[in-house]
Amino acid sequence: MGTLGNTALTLSEWSNRTDPGGKVAEITEVLAQTNEILDDAAWVEGNLPTGHRTTVRTDLPTVSWRKLNYGIKPSKSRTKQIDDTCGMLESYAEMDKALSELNGHSSNFRTSEERAFLEAMNKEFADTFVYGDTALEPEKFLGLSPRFNSLEHKNVINFGGVGNNCTSIWVVCWSDQTVHFTFPKGSSSGLTHGDLGEVTLEDANGGRYQGIRTHYKWSPGLVVRDWRYVVRIASIDVNNIGSGSLRHSLIEGLNMIPNTNMGKTVIYCNQSVKTQLDIEASDKNNVMLKTENWEGKPVTTFWGCPVRRVDSILNTESAITA
Repeated sequence: MGTLGNTALTLSEWSNRTDPGGKVAEITEVLAQTNEILDDAAWVEGNLPTGHRTTVRTDLPTVSWRKLNYGIKPSKSRTKQIDDTCGMLESYAEMDKALSELNGHSSNFRTSEERAFLEAMNKEFADTFVYGDTALEPEKFLGLSPRFNSLEHKNVINFGGVGNNCTSIWVVCWSDQTVHFTFPKGSSSGLTHGDLGEVTLEDANGGRYQGIRTHYKWSPGLVVRDWRYVVRIASIDVNNIGSGSLRHSLIEGLNMIPNTNMGKTVIYCNQSVKTQLDIEASDKNNVMLKTENWEGKPVTTFWGCPVRRVDSILNTESAITA
């Protein structure tokens, strides 16, 4: 299993560095409890106020064998720049001040009441990571599926399913040089929350009462700096998941990645696929899929890469046919 580069931090590490008071870190830890993507993903501060600009080499220079008394023509490489924008995910939580007073203005009580808002933002973040399409919803960030949505793409493997009861497995190698999340230049790295204090609220009938309001904001973006470090195993029929075929596709996918040691390589799938892989990992004779103990909890691995469950990956994807 590879390690992240020196400049690539997880969201928790960024939060611990940017907010000595611990408030951002507290929110980050809450999110990480229900979103395993955050345990792995690299985060890099954007170089733009709106996101991150990446310069990608598109063509290598030509090189030649020279004969004595003959010259060679000069050459050069070619590059292009790609801008990945961040979205602005926000929410407000409000509660009756009297309710808060009944619980002694306890911050723990407010956090428990507002956890539903955090969970909703967390789910929306994960959904966008997989399916976010800025061509349809420009306010979001561009997710993985629109980038890898054709069998003509070299890193899309066709598992052979048909219809609209399919799912996908994603293999991602996280690092500052391959794939990472980003946040606007000079902004906070994680989900921030601001206590807006006491405000006057209105009920459905226009009656007023004093309440307490909290504002949540998260501005993430996804940067695929090098597309070779993402593989999609697409068109997996959820009614016909063959464990042996899954292993073969995972082997094919991992071999598509130029160097899994460039970062932290992780396999993402939903409950249906992960259940099948977990069952197979329970067979001690299986040398590819194993159940390992990571930080006190069992983790299924394939060739040393953790298999993570992401419920945002649907079982109702349409098969990719072209």
